Amino acid sequence: MSRTFGLQAVDWEQRTDFSRLRAERLARAKQQLDRSELGSLLCFDMSNIRYITSTHIGTWALDKLVRFAVLPRGGEPVVWDFGSAARHHDMYCPWIAGRAPAGISTLRGALPPETGRARDVAAKVAAQLREAGVADQPVGVDVVEPVVLAALEAEGLTVVDGQQVMQHARVIKTEDEITLLDTACMMVDAAYEDLYQALRPGISENECVGLVAKRLYDLGSEHVEGVNAISGERCNPHPHVYSDRILRPGDPAYFDVTHAYMGYRTCYYRTFAVGYASHALVDAYKHCRELLDKAIALVRPGITTADIAKVWPRAQDFGFPNEEAAFALQYGHGIGLTVWEKPIISRLVSLDHPEPIEEGMSMALETFWPAKDGWSAARIEEQLVVTKTGCEIFSRFPAEELPIAGGHYFTPGGTVAGTREVQSHLNAAANGRGDAQPSVPEPTV
Repeated sequence: MSRTFGLQAVDWEQRTDFSRLRAERLARAKQQLDRSELGSLLCFDMSNIRYITSTHIGTWALDKLVRFAVLPRGGEPVVWDFGSAARHHDMYCPWIAGRAPAGISTLRGALPPETGRARDVAAKVAAQLREAGVADQPVGVDVVEPVVLAALEAEGLTVVDGQQVMQHARVIKTEDEITLLDTACMMVDAAYEDLYQALRPGISENECVGLVAKRLYDLGSEHVEGVNAISGERCNPHPHVYSDRILRPGDPAYFDVTHAYMGYRTCYYRTFAVGYASHALVDAYKHCRELLDKAIALVRPGITTADIAKVWPRAQDFGFPNEEAAFALQYGHGIGLTVWEKPIISRLVSLDHPEPIEEGMSMALETFWPAKDGWSAARIEEQLVVTKTGCEIFSRFPAEELPIAGGHYFTPGGTVAGTREVQSHLNAAANGRGDAQPSVPEPTV
C-alpha cells in the first residue's frame, strides 16, 4: 500500500528517499540501454533528462529543447545545461558534479543556423561518445530538431529512435515514484474539495481554473500543467480547453487536473452538477462510471491493454465515426514524469497491438459518456498503480455517484438540504425510478 506524508522532509520519519529515487531511476535507464542495440542515449526531452540526471531548471524550459544529456553504455550521464544552471549543478548536485558543463542548443530555431549552435551540440556529444568508446554504435535520440539531427550525422554518428528505450525504462515505477504520484493526487483531492465548495451559478470556468491552480501552488505544486474546465453546452463534444463561460443552474461541469509534484504528474477527471442534475445527466454519469469500473476491475499483472480496451464501447456506439475521432474519450495511459507514458490503452491501437500490464505500472483510466439530451456529458478518471493482485487507486475525491454542488436547495419534500444531501436524494430518485425524471429542487429565497 502506498503512503502519503506531509510535504516537508523530516528527520523523524522515513518519507520519500530522493537518493534512492535518483539511483534507481538511473539504474533502470542503464539496464534498458544494456538490453538494447544502442551504444548511447541522447536526450533533449526534459522529462528524460530529469529521469537520468535528476536535474531540473523550471518549467519555462519545457518547450525550448535547450538542454541535452547523454548516457553512454557502461558510463555515467553527462548533461549540458543552460548558462549558470550548469554551475548550480556542480555546486549543489553532487551526483552529477563534474558532469554538467554549460551548453546551448538552437532554442527551437531562435538562434539561426549561422551561429553554429547545432554543430556545437553535435561536436560536444560526439566528443563525449568517442571518449566513452561508443561513437561507432547507434545513438538513440528521443526528440531532435532537424538541424541538430543533420549536425549529429555530419559528425559520423548513426542516429536512431531512443524514445522506446526511455519509455521502457520509465514504465515500471519505483517505490519513491509511487509515493510521489500518490502525493500529487492527494493535492488534487484538496483542490477538488475547494472546487466542490465553490461551484455555484455565476462562477466562470476560468475562475475555477484559478481556484484549483492556487490551491495546488499553495500546497507546493511544481507545475500546474493544466486544468481542463468544461461546463454546460460545451460538455458535448468535449473541446479539451476551458473558457470564460459562466456556470448556470443544472449545468454539468467536468474538470481534469494535471499538475506535477517533484516532477510527477496527475491526470484526474471529475464531473459535477451545479445545483441540481437532470435525469439525462445522472443516467450518463451512471453509464460512464460503469464503463470505468469494468476497466478497473480487470487491472492486474498478466492481462494486456487489449483486455481493457475490449470492455469499452466502439466509437460508433457513442456518436463518432471511428476510433481516431473518439481517441482519448475511452482511454488509459501511463503516468509519471509526463502525463502520457506507456502503457497506452485505446481501441485505436490496443486491440491489434496489445501490451502487457505489469506490477508497478502507474496509469490513469478515463471514460466519457454523452447524455441523451444532446449536450450534457460525464467524464470520470481514476489514477492508480498496478499491484501484485490488482490495483490501488490514488484519486480519492468521491466519484461513485454524481456530486451535486452549488449552494442550498429545497428537496422535493420541502426541507432545506446542503449540496451533499441534495446529491444523495437526486441520485437515489433517478437511479431507483428507471426512466423517471428526478424532481428538480427549487432554490432557496
